[in-house]
Amino acid sequence: MAGLHLSTFTADVTPPLNHPLCGGWIQPVRGVDDPLKAVGVVIYGLAKPVVLCTLDWTGLRNQSHRDWQVALAEAAHTTPDHVAIHTVHPHNAPFADTEAQKLIEAAMGPISLDLEFHKSAIRATCKALADSAPKQVPFTHVGFGSAKVEKVASNRRILGPNGKVAFTRTSATRDPKIRDLPEGLIDPLLRSVSFWNQNKPLAVLSYYATHPMSYYGDGRVSADFCGLARQKWQDEQPGLFQVYFTGCSGNITAGKYNDGSKENRIALRDRIYLAMKAAFQNTKRFPVETATWRVEPVTLPPRAEANFGMDASRAVLNDPKESAARRNNAAYQMAWLMRKDRPIELSCLDFGGKLQLLHLPAESFVEYQLFAQAQRPDSFVCVAAYGDDGPGYIPLAEAYPQGGYEPTVALVAPESEAILKAGIRKLLLAEKGTS
Repeated sequence: MAGLHLSTFTADVTPPLNHPLCGGWIQPVRGVDDPLKAVGVVIYGLAKPVVLCTLDWTGLRNQSHRDWQVALAEAAHTTPDHVAIHTVHPHNAPFADTEAQKLIEAAMGPISLDLEFHKSAIRATCKALADSAPKQVPFTHVGFGSAKVEKVASNRRILGPNGKVAFTRTSATRDPKIRDLPEGLIDPLLRSVSFWNQNKPLAVLSYYATHPMSYYGDGRVSADFCGLARQKWQDEQPGLFQVYFTGCSGNITAGKYNDGSKENRIALRDRIYLAMKAAFQNTKRFPVETATWRVEPVTLPPRAEANFGMDASRAVLNDPKESAARRNNAAYQMAWLMRKDRPIELSCLDFGGKLQLLHLPAESFVEYQLFAQAQRPDSFVCVAAYGDDGPGYIPLAEAYPQGGYEPTVALVAPESEAILKAGIRKLLLAEKGTS
């Protein structure tokens, strides 16, 4: 396929001192251990340019996600449905929901997001993208590879004999008895996609499914171990552009292998870094003969329980005796309900059925990633989650009666599983003419 080009861009999106972290639920910014970045690529030569971008932020919810799509689309001279914008999901980082912040301001609640900083981060990223356009270079081949990640991911939902969640393995699990329990269902592979101009590699996109937190809550801004792994390889090989996408990790953490000690951040970083390099070294390349961008809108139903409704959420938000976490979360629930009829866009970049890059919303469970890969055993499927984070967690339907943290706070109903899987299947099988 002649005429394909690629540009790469990076922008600093580090929040200033005293800015809220993780939506205001933890200590605000007291210092910066490592800067946060927006990194991405623009692919030219399809019907419209395609933007693939990820931020070292906790999440982009509802209108915030849309604001980024619209702005990046304008900068790339494309349409918002051709922009896949995701977050890596570290917690010592901003969590953005502009409509929720406006609700918080009206209720005189604790700040969740500085709206001016949010605008400035968008502007900086758009400028970096626009500045990259004249520097675009042709690419002729794409490559893919994978490598097993050693001692990072583990499932955090540990079921007891009664089929209910007995233990939750958080990102930092201090109880050795819980750490010693089996790893559980994960996707053990880090997947790598690369763009080449003949024999010269230009950029690498890495995909892995785990919550990327070693420790947080101390006010020290950090991209944490996945962002640091990306940066370590970028510093080592500056001519090979690095992007990292977090896969479906709603129920996946490093808790089996992390007790929260600070030295573990470096150990986890290096395990991800080694897998990134190994996956790239295992690359199989092929010339690009065709490439297609597809979009599938889905509407996920909200929770029907009374405590998830607008009135109950407003009562929590307006109560000054409630904690900042509860008030801000109530605003997030209200923002979700206000936009619930605007679909979430799933998207897929398909290279002739050989390689497919799938873009999903929110904190989807790892089973959605495994489901996607099972739909196309003849293809190399990479999954990026943490797109539009409006729904929060997207568990499986069976997880709700099992209990545990995620279905307790998920904003979508159990019926969402079937809807999301149908959208995934349609996107991945469209090239085959089936659904």
